[in-house]
Amino acid sequence: MIELQHVQKSFDNGKSFAVADTSFTVQRGELLGLIGESGSGKTTTLKMINRLEEPSHGCILVKGNNVLERNPEELRRNIGYVFQGIGLFPHYSIAENVAAVPNLLGWEKQRINQRCREILDLVGLPFDEFASRSPTQLSGGQQQRVGVARALAAEPEVMLMDEPFGALDPITRAQLQEEFKRLQRELELTVIMVTHDMTEALLMADRIAVMKEGEVLQVGTPRELLNNPAHDYVRDIVEMPKRRADRLEALMRQP
Repeated sequence: MIELQHVQKSFDNGKSFAVADTSFTVQRGELLGLIGESGSGKTTTLKMINRLEEPSHGCILVKGNNVLERNPEELRRNIGYVFQGIGLFPHYSIAENVAAVPNLLGWEKQRINQRCREILDLVGLPFDEFASRSPTQLSGGQQQRVGVARALAAEPEVMLMDEPFGALDPITRAQLQEEFKRLQRELELTVIMVTHDMTEALLMADRIAVMKEGEVLQVGTPRELLNNPAHDYVRDIVEMPKRRADRLEALMRQP
């Protein structure tokens, strides 16, 4: 569904690389977690897939088509995009925010209204209760749900997510993680999710790609990364959630 072939990105004409010779494939219906510290190239990689950034070298395929041969606006309208800042239109109602892309695609009004009702209900924001509200009337968690609904509104097969739950409180974050994973499986979405939280990646992703300084160090299932880290950095980042789990278990055993 998504394939990167020897992709590079330089912002200084090749003196340095934000993304260096990166290759990986995401299968249809798979959630790939893209993890690494700040500056590792995660977000730049994500942006190249929907042409918010142009690759300096290499090839990116979505559904077998080279993204550089697609009209950028058309490409983006067919790929759902969710990011931490949410970015809802403040002067639009919730329904108008969700309807933004279907309107751009020229959907009929009846189809748009039906899709808004379906998708808001799907993310736990009943249409009759939330459609006419403004973003300022919603909590942070509810706004993030609207962001997900807006990304899903035009029925994309591919979604790109950049730290989508990072700004939420722990309880809301855990709830949305579980609900999105359910939606992803139910709708058979192909997803790349950028995160710096290894626990989030381990719990949500089918496979994880670990990046450092623009390079992909290892791609594997959560079990593979936990049991067979191929690089010292990979070993370090998977050890943290394991240590925390051990500490919690020790606390539970205390009298």
